[in-house]
Amino acid sequence: MKGQGHVKRAIEVAVAGGHNILMIGPPGSGKSMLSKRIATIIPPMSLEEAIETTKIHSIAGALDSERSFVVTRPFRSPHHTISDIGLLGGGAFPNPDEVSLAHNGVLFLDELPEFKRSALEVMRQPLEDGKVTISRAAGSLTFPSEFMLVAAMNPCPCGYFGDLKRECRCGPVQVQRYRQRISGPLLDRIDLHIEVPAVEYRDVASERAEEPSSAIRERAVRARERQQKRFAREAKTNCNAWMTTRLLKQYCKLDQDSQDLVRVAMNELNLSARAYDRILKVSRTIADLDDKIDISPEHVSEAIQYRTFDRTLWV
Repeated sequence: MKGQGHVKRAIEVAVAGGHNILMIGPPGSGKSMLSKRIATIIPPMSLEEAIETTKIHSIAGALDSERSFVVTRPFRSPHHTISDIGLLGGGAFPNPDEVSLAHNGVLFLDELPEFKRSALEVMRQPLEDGKVTISRAAGSLTFPSEFMLVAAMNPCPCGYFGDLKRECRCGPVQVQRYRQRISGPLLDRIDLHIEVPAVEYRDVASERAEEPSSAIRERAVRARERQQKRFAREAKTNCNAWMTTRLLKQYCKLDQDSQDLVRVAMNELNLSARAYDRILKVSRTIADLDDKIDISPEHVSEAIQYRTFDRTLWV
């Protein structure tokens, strides 16, 4: 992938810690391409994760004689016309669907505002709890759904709001309505928000060799290994994205300078308490990528940069 170095960095951080990420940019900027390349850098599944994932796919009837065991992390990419039941699961007898089939893998939602508002809102429980409960007359079942959400969207209906080279055809009311299709509570549950600008000609035409996916994957794998050692005694936590409040207090302690940075960000950007937790989790991941035990102000500063866009874009 040519150019987009800062976007690649954000994706590396997201993959290393299992964080949710939202990419916002005009058509043709590479959002979908970058999202689909995540499969080439995401760390491999452990045997326990593979067995658990295979069980879910077996229940859903997604296995056959040629594919009887899931060995790679799932990458699910449902169309924006999908129903609530198709996304969450259901039927006369509760069956798992997209959010559960993406367990231990990636759920990619392209053109995020085009999804039904109700379909997006039902994702709030699995994003927060890592599981989804489906209740029907036949019974109530709970399926695991610890996935990494990767979402992409345009900044406006025509896609060119804020573009310096192309004129946006949307009025202010249209832009506001388009953005408000994504609720604040859902946005709070997405750890990183990153702007993806149009690719410059000099980047497309450059002969410079880009960093291979294998190198990025090695760094992500090392960061995940640090997390697995850290959470070895925690049954339900295997990456930074799923840290509980207790684990945040234990492993995300900040020095005074870092605390001051977060305080200013919270006040200036009017961030929620949930956004505060996300900043701490992403800071921990950035420190892991940097092979550091303690979180420094530089790590916190980078994590805050990935939270500012949700407020500036939706004002």
